[in-house]
Amino acid sequence: LVAANLVLANEGVLDGFGHVSMRHPENPERYLISRSTAPASVTRDGLVECTLDSEMVDPNAPASYLERYIHGAIYKARPDVNCVVHSHSPTVIPFANSKTPLRAMGHVSGFLAGHVPVFDIKDQFGPTDMLVKNNDHGDALAQCLGDRPVALMRGHGNVVTGPSIQISVHRAIYTEVSARQQLQAQALEGPITYIDEAEGEQCNEMIAATSERPWKLWKKKVGMG
Repeated sequence: LVAANLVLANEGVLDGFGHVSMRHPENPERYLISRSTAPASVTRDGLVECTLDSEMVDPNAPASYLERYIHGAIYKARPDVNCVVHSHSPTVIPFANSKTPLRAMGHVSGFLAGHVPVFDIKDQFGPTDMLVKNNDHGDALAQCLGDRPVALMRGHGNVVTGPSIQISVHRAIYTEVSARQQLQAQALEGPITYIDEAEGEQCNEMIAATSERPWKLWKKKVGMG
């Protein structure tokens, strides 16, 4: 979990904001997340344990992120998810704020093939500061995510899920990469040929089988390899 924070900060997906969590490996009704700090500053000693209602298990633990409700709600709704990443990935936000859907550009972003939902907090809660600050907000986001791996958040960022830390980190990085490639392709003449859903399913199987390879590289780049 510490490595995931450092890797995503180093790869430009997380900056001073955003967070990563993992379902507790011994208790699926709890999850682990960092105390409230910049992702590049996360340490093992700063990890805290939360219930799926995002209450701190230890009331004396340091305060975690205000938006930890994102994580608890998704773990509650999705037993298949073991890692959640919330970021303000810069190239993704234009797709969250426009009518242009985010699509899968290459095989490493095959998880984006098909529908990528967009969560607009205003639809249910009216004008807000865009933050997911309680269980009602978190549940609404989880419902919008459905069974998809990624959901965009209008005016905010995105949430990425996966069955493991390695795959969730891969998806968070390649959501940003694919968004950048899509913007580049849209500047060229002619129609764009995206990865379709059937291709995406096979690409996902390939990535699941090889996820350790980029993970080891990314960890090495932050001195944890």
